Amino acid sequence: MNLNDKIAVLISGGVDSAVVVHRLCEQGYHPDLHYIKIGMEGEDSSCTAEEDIELSRATARKYGLSLTVTDLQQEYWERVVGYAIERVKKGLTPNPDVMCNRLIKFGAFHEKIGHQYDYVATGHYATRIDEGGKVWLGTAADSVKDQTDFLAQLTYEQLQHSLFPIGHLPKEEVRRIAQEAHLPSAKRKDSQGICFLGKINYNQFLAKFMGEQEGRVIDIETGKIVGTHKGFWFHTIGQRKGLGLSGGPWFVVKKNVKKNIVFVAHGWDTQLQYGHDFRLADLHFITENPWQEPPHELPIQFKIRHVDHFLPGLITLDEHGYHIHSDQPIQGIAPGQFGCVYDAEARICYGSGEISIYRDR
Repeated sequence: MNLNDKIAVLISGGVDSAVVVHRLCEQGYHPDLHYIKIGMEGEDSSCTAEEDIELSRATARKYGLSLTVTDLQQEYWERVVGYAIERVKKGLTPNPDVMCNRLIKFGAFHEKIGHQYDYVATGHYATRIDEGGKVWLGTAADSVKDQTDFLAQLTYEQLQHSLFPIGHLPKEEVRRIAQEAHLPSAKRKDSQGICFLGKINYNQFLAKFMGEQEGRVIDIETGKIVGTHKGFWFHTIGQRKGLGLSGGPWFVVKKNVKKNIVFVAHGWDTQLQYGHDFRLADLHFITENPWQEPPHELPIQFKIRHVDHFLPGLITLDEHGYHIHSDQPIQGIAPGQFGCVYDAEARICYGSGEISIYRDR
C-alpha cells in the first residue's frame, strides 16, 4: 500500500468501522466512506437505522471525508434472503451473514462502486497474511472476537483487495482508541443478530415467508410425543431455548423434513446432542488448497458456527469429500451451517464449506 492508493471504508455506524477510519487517517490516507443499506424493504423489517447513518455522517465530518449511502436492498433480497429461504425449506440451517460478505459487501458493492478503489477496508476482526507470494486470510489477534468464519467464503480476488485495519487489535484497545479519539460511536454497543431482520426476530421472519404448520415433537430415546411445534423450519440442531417443553432441558437433535417432525433429547448430559464427525460439501479454499496431496488425518483447527474459540480436529479426504473428526464432542452439528477450516495453529483460515452429512450419534 502507498498513500496514493484509493481506499473505500465500509462504515456501519459502529465503533469498529469508525476506528478503521481513524487509523487510516492517522496513517495519512484519505478514504471515502460508504454506508450500505442491506435491510429488507418495508417499514417493519428494515434494519437501515437512521442512527447508523447519522453516526457515519458524524464520523465523516470529523475527518473531512465523503460519505455515500448505497442501496443494495434488492441485491440483498435476491442473493442472500433468497439463499436463506431456500436452505430453510430443505431443513438446513443457513448463515446469511457469511453469504452477505461474499455476495453483497465484497460482491454487489464491488460491482457498483468498489471496483473504482484499490482496497475496501472493513471493521472485521481478521488479518491479511502475505506469505509465499500470496495473500491469505489470517485470524484476529483477539481470538474471542475473531470473525474469519464470516469471511471464509470470500474469493481470492475479494481478499486481495480487502483491508482489515483493526484485526491485530484486541477489542478493549479498539474501544480505548475510540474514546481517546472522541469518535461519535465510541460508547455504542456492538450490534447483535442477523442484519436483514431489523426490528423483527428470526422466527417472525420465517413465519412471514414460510408460514406455520403444526407438527410433532418426539423424544428420540423413547419415541413418545412430548409436544408440538409450528414448523420444523423454526428449529435447528442443537437448539435448547424456545421449544416450549416442560421438565427440561431438551435439545433438538434431528429433524424429519418430509413428515415435519422435530426430534429432541432430554437432559444436560445427553450424548445425543453431541457428535465427533461431519463432512463439508464443496469446501471452498480462499487462496488455494494448502495440501499438495489429499490430506490423511492432518491436524487442523475448525469452527462449525460463530463461536469465541477454535476446536482441534483431523481432516481427511475420501470419495465423499472432506471429513473432519474431533476427539472432543461437538455440540449441535447442524447441516447447512458453515464449517470453517484453519491450520493447526489457527493462524490461517483456509476456507469453509456447508456441513452436509454428519454421522448419527
